[in-house]
Parts: sequence; C-alpha cells; structure tokens
Amino acid sequence: MTKRHFGLLAATLALLGTAGCGSEGYPLADPVATATRLDGYTQTAYDALGLTGAALDDAWPGGGLEAEGWNCYSRDLADQLSDSPPSEPGVVRVSDEWAVKGVSHARAVAALRRARGELAAQGWEVTDFDDTPQRLHLELEPPGSDDKVSVEEYPGGRLQVGAYADCARYPEGTVLDAQGDPEVPEQRAPVQLRGE
Repeated sequence: MTKRHFGLLAATLALLGTAGCGSEGYPLADPVATATRLDGYTQTAYDALGLTGAALDDAWPGGGLEAEGWNCYSRDLADQLSDSPPSEPGVVRVSDEWAVKGVSHARAVAALRRARGELAAQGWEVTDFDDTPQRLHLELEPPGSDDKVSVEEYPGGRLQVGAYADCARYPEGTVLDAQGDPEVPEQRAPVQLRGE
C-alpha cells in the first residue's frame, strides 16, 4: 500500500468515525405495537404446536414480554470499533418469551414438526430446524416481517416459545418504566393457559 492509499484510507476512516448515524440509523417503532404483534406471533406458534395437556411454566426464567436497550449498540463507527460499544439511547429490542411444561420429548418432536408444516403453509419462512439428539429447535419468520419466532425444547419436559424484534427507536413521549425502558402490555399468550 502506498503512502497515498494509506492517507486516503485513514482520512476515510476518520470521516466515517465522525459521521456516524447514531439512533437515527434504527427504524422508528412503537414498543407497545411491537409487543402486541410479538405476543400474537407466539400465540399463533402455540396454536400450530397443537399441544394438549401442557401447562404454563410459571418458574421459567425467560424475560417475559419486555423492551430493553442493553443489547442495542451504537451504530457510530468509532463505537463499533470498541471492545464494549455503548447501548444507543432511545433504542430498544422488544422480545416475548414464555414456556410450557409437561411435554415429553416425543410430543415435542411431533409438535415442532406439526408447527413447521402448518406455519410454512401459512406463509411463514422456516429459517432453522434442528431435530437432533443434541437439540430440538424451530425458528421462523412470519410473512412480511423481519421478526423471529422460535420454539426450543429444554430439559425437564419444557418448551420455550419466543418472539424477537430487531432494535428500533421508540417515539418521543413513549411511557417509560422505573428502569427507563418503554412500558409494554402484559403477556396474553398462550390464552388457553392463562385463563383469558
């Protein structure tokens, strides 16, 4: 590399480092609407599993329905080059997780295969399906969405159902909780097991 090329490269990197896009690089999305959409996706996934006799696992350590910004990093180039880039203010990732218990491995395999076929027939894209002795996992994208929905078997006869949206900026005036994250509605899915 010549000195001239090196100088151009250094100038370009310096310019990019000062012209980062920050939170404006993230799409704008209402966390309440996103949470409601994800909760609906987990309900659709549960319906497609066709499970009977399962119970909601109240002891599941998953996060529930939440909007958090700790994993939405700054998109400024200088921050991205850091070993520990800071979270971007005003940007959150909404997720919905819950689990059912009382599902044997054989029932879990049949349920995930059934859900894979039924949801694919409804236009969902199957992005991952592992049915091995080490892992039973299904991941999908609903039609017209970049959201991810997953169902995964865990020890003790448990199936976790989760839905995840990409990081997005929340609108000005969004109601925040005590931790400074946007408030989201209560989980409703799966309605069959929540008595609603």
